[in-house]
Amino acid sequence: MEKVLIRLRMGAHDAHYGGELVDGAKMLQLFGDVATELLIRHDGDEGLFAGYEKVEFLAPVFAGDYIEATGEIIHVGNSSRKMTFEARKVIAPRKDLSDSAADVLAEPVVVCRATGTCVVPKDKQRGA
Repeated sequence: MEKVLIRLRMGAHDAHYGGELVDGAKMLQLFGDVATELLIRHDGDEGLFAGYEKVEFLAPVFAGDYIEATGEIIHVGNSSRKMTFEARKVIAPRKDLSDSAADVLAEPVVVCRATGTCVVPKDKQRGA
C-alpha cells in the first residue's frame, strides 16, 4: 500500500505545557492530516475518521522539534480503511548551545504510534 509522509516544525504556539512541551493531541492532528491524504489518494474523497483503536505516546515533543508523521492503509473494507501511523522526531533544538542551535538526529525518535479507522461512504468513493 501507499505511504504518506508530512514533516512539520512544532512552534511556540504548539507548546501547551510548561517547559515548551507539546500536547499529545497535536500528533493525532498530524495523523488526521495523513489519513486525509491517504483517503484522497485511495478513494478521491477526504472521508471521515471513525476512531482510534490504539494510541501510544512514547517520547515528549517540544517546541522547535521537527516531526515526521507517516501513515499507510493496512486494510480496505467496503467503506472502512484501517491505517497505522507513526510520528518521529527528526530535528531537535539545542538550547544548551544557543537559542538558534539545532541538531538533525542521527536516529529519529519515535514519539507516537497509532492505529485507526476511517470511513469513505460508497457513494463518495471514486477509486482515485
